[in-house]
Amino acid sequence: MKIDLTYQDNDILVVNKPAGISVFPEGQETNKTLIDYLIIEYPDLKQVGLAPRYGVVHRLDKDTSGVLLVAKNNQSLDDFQEQFKDRKVYKEYIALCQGVISEKSGRIETLMGRSPKDRRKQKAFPLYDISAKGALRNAITNYRVLQNFENYTLIQVILETGRKHQIRCHMAHINHPLVGDKLYGFKDAPELKELSRQFLHAKTIKIGDSVFSADLPDDLKKVLDNIK
Repeated sequence: MKIDLTYQDNDILVVNKPAGISVFPEGQETNKTLIDYLIIEYPDLKQVGLAPRYGVVHRLDKDTSGVLLVAKNNQSLDDFQEQFKDRKVYKEYIALCQGVISEKSGRIETLMGRSPKDRRKQKAFPLYDISAKGALRNAITNYRVLQNFENYTLIQVILETGRKHQIRCHMAHINHPLVGDKLYGFKDAPELKELSRQFLHAKTIKIGDSVFSADLPDDLKKVLDNIK
């Protein structure tokens, strides 16, 4: 597999991750992951961080494309992860949702944790829900409508936190799940034949004084062209 590397220096690799590949092994993963391919090209990554993540600073879901940061040394890994932890990183995504969102923008703030009914999923809980059990963490998603279509809404998403499946879970929580999302989407939602994954792309990350971006990939551009 050829890695689309958009930038590198002594401290960081910036990858334009394709959809359809896991970032690092999780659960029962048996296929080669992105970090496996990176280690072939950059074997020193095995000295960074701990297996199986090694230098991966943050994660993207298997079927999410876009900007991914990989540290090339332990000092950089610690520095980058500290900035993510302290919410000093700007993270912007592009997503296509089911239904028409009438307001121009919105903010979703909930507690989030593993769904008690389906362990593959995350669940949003009200901030005041003291009855919720398990390890719950605050999750904040901001969104802005870019374009409305007849049955869909294209949005820009800016995350304040970085919980697993956060965008997918939060948009489903407000009844606008991502188009193509088989885990969080509505069972009777119309399918777009040309889309084989959820419509979610990590467009931009700003960390410190550096800004890294990745254009919308061709499969998602085609979807938009076809519904316009």
